[in-house]
Amino acid sequence: MARVYFTDLSTNSNMNLLQKFSLLLDKIGINTLARKDEFVAIKLHFGEYGNLAFVRPQYLRVLVEKLKPSGAKIFLTDANTLYVGHRSNAVDHLLNAYLNGFTMDVVGAPVIIADGLKGNDQLIVKVDGNYVKEAKIASAIALADVLIFVTHFKGHEQTGFGGALKNIGMGCASRQGKLEQHSDSKPKIVESKCVACRTCERFCPTGAIRVSKIAKIDYDVCIGCGQCIAVCNYGAVEPSWDSSAELLSKKMVEYAKAVLKDKRAIFVNFIVNVSPDCDCWHVNRPAVAPDIGIAVSDDPVAIDQACIDLVLKATHQDPFLQVHPNVSWETQLAYAEQIGLGSRRYELIEVACHLK
Repeated sequence: MARVYFTDLSTNSNMNLLQKFSLLLDKIGINTLARKDEFVAIKLHFGEYGNLAFVRPQYLRVLVEKLKPSGAKIFLTDANTLYVGHRSNAVDHLLNAYLNGFTMDVVGAPVIIADGLKGNDQLIVKVDGNYVKEAKIASAIALADVLIFVTHFKGHEQTGFGGALKNIGMGCASRQGKLEQHSDSKPKIVESKCVACRTCERFCPTGAIRVSKIAKIDYDVCIGCGQCIAVCNYGAVEPSWDSSAELLSKKMVEYAKAVLKDKRAIFVNFIVNVSPDCDCWHVNRPAVAPDIGIAVSDDPVAIDQACIDLVLKATHQDPFLQVHPNVSWETQLAYAEQIGLGSRRYELIEVACHLK
């Protein structure tokens, strides 16, 4: 049975939340996780600018300071998004992270965008899953020795909830990997936005795009790499969002298996500001559950199961199913356990943070 360490959010003048978080990290053995000169990637979501539900950077400072005595090379990271926004390329992504407080001065470690300038810096990891054979993983994550996933636990419009599994599987994929998970087809041209600049044509690795008055894609040649989405500055190339929610969840879980292959990893979930939607939106709607606490585990399935159980207990209902009635969050948990990523059976250990 997996162990999930948990602390609530109660505080007083002798014990604040940062101190409680520090004690929680001690319980999971954070001081023995990394070795001298190893690369430690702290994977999180920097929050789309305007959305204020992301994990506060001060918590990351506590985590970084816990890791520094090991002599490891520590960095914060995330991969670029598939859609056009403030995090679709490394320049905008870094500026977005700094605006949300993830600076060297605050967190004590540099920020690296894991899949490079335009989202195509990736490594192939063989997984031989039922849906994914070769996962396309952002290179800075694939090359790291140790992975620490810091996740804002929340609802999600396509997977029911977004927890550790989504932060791993979707969050660590390159642009091509994200396209593979979200779509069973290929990118499409939005003709009304195309200015015939020919950038997509120049950067297409297979010559599938030709531009006259507008860009046209030869789908017999297109390999679905997503490079045209990355290089278009006008939003004229979009993915086809046509995977079912169930299939997306299963692909995401297989990607998570690829990411964690041969890695040492721990998982931290913050069950606070439990917004109904992903932090990728530039706004956050009101929370659908109260602030509950912080959980830590070395099992990604167990920690997500524990968090959903805590939310259901606190709300006496299923708030995620209410806001996204056509999406079952259980798919990702059941499939992750089925393919051996972890266990849905766990022991919840409440960390005694004495408030003297």
